[in-house]
Amino acid sequence: MVQTWSSWKRFPDAQFGDHVEAPIGPGVYEVRHTMTGRLIAFGHARNVANALGELKVHGAVGTFARLFKREPLAPRVSDLEYRTCAASTRAEAKTTASRLLGLRQTAWRRRMDLGLASR
Repeated sequence: MVQTWSSWKRFPDAQFGDHVEAPIGPGVYEVRHTMTGRLIAFGHARNVANALGELKVHGAVGTFARLFKREPLAPRVSDLEYRTCAASTRAEAKTTASRLLGLRQTAWRRRMDLGLASR
């Protein structure tokens, strides 16, 4: 059974020796910009702590992104926060992530429909 979301935590800055406080097992993670709430990263992983640690949020950009001049995920690591949700198996984490993504898309569609209806 999937646990509840953890509280929001500041994204760790490796330059200062900070570390990720996340499950070392399967689960779902979400990273957002602190001030705007913009979703930066969302997904499921076999090891949530490793997945968060491997995110390229320090302005590092991959080869494909460089071709299209994409911006880094966020201007500064200190502008990000994350939360996690542990799961008992990887399959459960994957199912939960797809369900949460579907709920997010539904909420976004409703929000857009309400915005268009008010014009």
